[in-house]
Amino acid sequence: MRYDSYGSNVGVNRKEHVMPHVICEPCIGVKDASCVEVCPVECIHEADDQFYIHPEECIDCGACVPACPVSAIFPEEDVPKEWQSFIARNVELSGL
Repeated sequence: MRYDSYGSNVGVNRKEHVMPHVICEPCIGVKDASCVEVCPVECIHEADDQFYIHPEECIDCGACVPACPVSAIFPEEDVPKEWQSFIARNVELSGL
């Protein structure tokens, strides 16, 4: 079960979304576009303070992971505990 930064179960009263990859805290304030440049389907978009990956556009190729110079991109199941809230944040930024 996943929880947002407020301790609420992610997915309660909303459709559960699978996030192939999640961009986490190290991206904030850095926004190096190396991940955007290597993405073959252009699923990485810019928000105010970070990039995010749109889950319905991502083909789960993983090209973005090694391209990120601050190691901010993880498969959803590998997001570190301290950054679990970024799963819900990426869903929200995607407009889902």
